[in-house]
Amino acid sequence: MGSAVLFLRRTSGGRLVGARAGLPTAESSLSRTLSTVIVYYRARDALLRCLTALEEDAAGLDVETTVIDNHSQDGISEALRIAFPHVRVQANLANLGFARAVNQGLAAARGEYVLILNPDCVLERGALRVLLSHMTNHPEAGVIGPMLMNPGGSLEYSARSFPSLATFLFNRYSLLTRLFPKNRFSRRYLLSDWDHASVLDVDWLSGACLLARRVAIDHVGPMDEAFFMFNEDVDWCRRMKQAGWRVTYVPQARAIHQVGASRHRIPARLIVERHRGMIHYFHKHHAPGRLVAWCADGLIYLRAGLMIAANALKPR
Repeated sequence: MGSAVLFLRRTSGGRLVGARAGLPTAESSLSRTLSTVIVYYRARDALLRCLTALEEDAAGLDVETTVIDNHSQDGISEALRIAFPHVRVQANLANLGFARAVNQGLAAARGEYVLILNPDCVLERGALRVLLSHMTNHPEAGVIGPMLMNPGGSLEYSARSFPSLATFLFNRYSLLTRLFPKNRFSRRYLLSDWDHASVLDVDWLSGACLLARRVAIDHVGPMDEAFFMFNEDVDWCRRMKQAGWRVTYVPQARAIHQVGASRHRIPARLIVERHRGMIHYFHKHHAPGRLVAWCADGLIYLRAGLMIAANALKPR
């Protein structure tokens, strides 16, 4: 399958500065190549806002962005050609899922750092420089992420603890969390007792906006393509930490994550894929016995069924 590639190149002197070999120095971090990977699927207006904010924040930096169009068939190539004339697009012939599309972008990326960015994320001014500066000053950091805010200004819990079976049942979207938001399982998983105003090493960060070090990516490998969508970010961060890299939340950098799914119906396939990802993650990292695995799988699929039923009652 083909990939969609978007290049936005900015250099202060018209030249490519830096190379992959070696870790960056404090003097050169902001002039080295930054690659951005955006996986796109039928969110044209959001993508245009995302790219506008990215272009503004990247002014003066050397930026190379890879956009993977997962068979959106909505005319995005022409829209990008008009709005962003430096964009080069090559679309996938099918929706390959998030992890596989990210890996296509990683394979095309040439930067010392790679920013994985959802099209529904809008970077606030200065976010890139804050993130790049942190990477420069903390060479042990493999993956870092900004503070994510909802459009209304409330905090999105984008930094979390590794999930267990209990947290699969008490995660952000679960009925139990909505009925009992103060329960200790949800608080522990979402890190909701922490003020989110300080830099903190965490277990994992949302894949909506992640900055990864190229050396770390080459060390641990790309995302696990067994995850079609959801949980691949948890798995990737876990592998980073297992390999000795730090995963760090950097709230001085901020982005608005414009997710509107809570007010509308979610395709049943996405609910199923989310829960299939949960099961794959659980089996991969917890290696349960057969009886425990059957029980866990049953509970997760039961939760999926309840979510599909509840989702059917939402307005379109």
